[in-house]
Amino acid sequence: MARNTLIRKVSGEMEPFSRHKLMSSLHRSGADNETVHSIIDDVESWLYEGITSKKIYDRAFALLRKKQLGIAARYKLKNAMMELGPTGYPFEFFVGQVFKLMGFHVEVGQVLQGHCVTHEVDVIATLDKNQHFVECKYYQSTGKNANVQVPMYIRSRVDDLINYRKNLPEYAGYTFHGVVVTNTRFTTDAISFGECTGLQLLSWDYPVGKGLKEFIDEHHIFPVTVLTKLLNSEKQLLMEKGIVICSQLLENPAALVHIGMDEIRQRKVLEEVRSLCPNA
Repeated sequence: MARNTLIRKVSGEMEPFSRHKLMSSLHRSGADNETVHSIIDDVESWLYEGITSKKIYDRAFALLRKKQLGIAARYKLKNAMMELGPTGYPFEFFVGQVFKLMGFHVEVGQVLQGHCVTHEVDVIATLDKNQHFVECKYYQSTGKNANVQVPMYIRSRVDDLINYRKNLPEYAGYTFHGVVVTNTRFTTDAISFGECTGLQLLSWDYPVGKGLKEFIDEHHIFPVTVLTKLLNSEKQLLMEKGIVICSQLLENPAALVHIGMDEIRQRKVLEEVRSLCPNA
């Protein structure tokens, strides 16, 4: 039976295949019941002992792409967050856009003087005399989580920045905060340390119900890496030109021309973007 078939996770651990887990992920992407059950039936008929979770995902994604293109892009979101590389800059830009949507004035990639040394800060987000120093931890694998050493290191850097800025007249009345954002997850110890020391943490699924996946879905702030109509090489070219968010393509469709895309493919890409960002 499919429910007893053991599958290999990214971490290398083995666990029984979960029909419910696959069903939930497909429903979260927006797929309708008929599509969900069709895909699950196909996957279950194809399972074998020791298959990797990635192969299951790839098959489900391929089937969903044939049926509902915009939904397939949503389903790809978690993996797409791993593709914001190979450098961490596109993820820093993405995080900056998250804070902009919350009303913050944002600066990306700044070098600031601390009390002891200078620090390169990924994102500085300021709103109503509240200033956030944001460190972005980007990983290319879902099996890599941010452990407790990450917030411990960031806490010391943030404290050095705060100890310097709190005495400057231009920051009189300001409240300063440290933030760590990752595209994967935090370990239990990392979360405990963050909560204990007042360091704000944001990951794929933390805080519970208010993580990156919920924010992205609510605000339609999808990275260009979700787009199924783009080649990987084209995604890299766009990110090198500062096009990281899908909605940027609606603001600047000429970016597709600049990477050598013909008119027919441009229309298909923009159609997929509009299905993801209906209010853009």
